Amino acid sequence: MARRLTLVVLLACLGIGGALAQLTADVGDEWRALAREADLLYQAGHYERALVPAQKAVAVAERALGAVHPDVATSLNLLALIHTARRDYPKAEPLFRRSLAILEKYLGPEHSSVSLALGNLAEFYQTQGRYAEAEALFRRALQLAERVLGQNHPNVAASINNLANLYYAQGRLADAEPLYRRALAIREKALGPYNPAVAASLNNLAALHRARNEFAAAEPLYRRALSIAEIRLGPQHPAVAVALNNLGELHGAQHDYPAAERLHRRSLGILETALGPEHPEVDPSLNYLAELYAAQSQFVAAERYFRRSLALREKSFGVGHVAVAEELERLAKLYVLMGRNDDARRLIERARKIRSAR
Repeated sequence: MARRLTLVVLLACLGIGGALAQLTADVGDEWRALAREADLLYQAGHYERALVPAQKAVAVAERALGAVHPDVATSLNLLALIHTARRDYPKAEPLFRRSLAILEKYLGPEHSSVSLALGNLAEFYQTQGRYAEAEALFRRALQLAERVLGQNHPNVAASINNLANLYYAQGRLADAEPLYRRALAIREKALGPYNPAVAASLNNLAALHRARNEFAAAEPLYRRALSIAEIRLGPQHPAVAVALNNLGELHGAQHDYPAAERLHRRSLGILETALGPEHPEVDPSLNYLAELYAAQSQFVAAERYFRRSLALREKSFGVGHVAVAEELERLAKLYVLMGRNDDARRLIERARKIRSAR
């Protein structure tokens, strides 16, 4: 899923919080209101509704400040994130590229904000499996961050972590491990042992051990990450739900289904309470539970959660979206296991039509 950044974080990351002073009061207020509306809708998972205010925010900034200004870059980046969440990649890419070009021109190619923008574009390429392009950008972003900020800055750790994530996605675990460990060490020293960024690094390192079936090494890292999230963010924070799902997957991989079910159900409850039952980020928990029940031949329960996921995706993305096709295919596999072959064929055919139309 696309990385979510609030408007405040975007402004801080791009280093342009003071740039709004160049806008008149009326125009500045309009830009803020539009960008905040788009950001809130995006955070709530209402991607289609977020498009209109995001596009208006770009237009307002361009009209007031011209085509090459950091506030325009901020607006473009938010619009690109929304399109990425919608998986409309052809529309997202030129926006990410233009945002990067603006920052390079306005702030200079050696500014730390350029490193962050490079990372955004690299992550975008990674989501599409364009690994060679992503790696080149991640490496450039890391080298720039190290030059500007030094070897031990938290933003450098973020760049290291991004490159490690890319290697992990490619199955290059031996390349990813030293980077994950370096990012963790930097974060622990710079931010302290109980920072959420440390928890994120612990989760990454645990996932690497899990990918190697090193379950005993993974579990204490997952549990420490969960503890940090609960202490720093509170027991009902969505980040806690993510940590619970990670630990639940680990137990599921070891066929400890009762423990996995408890963790995934708790995670789902937190997400439904914090975000609402129809938020897109509830979807992973639904699928975790569906797969867990299917693995135990509890097909009725599995069907219920697969169907909830399907309905959520249809509402979030539209009935003709590839994310819907993916869930149709999962449900079809379940129906094959249940002996409902005619139902499975209908779903597979519907998924095929969705994919062929794109």
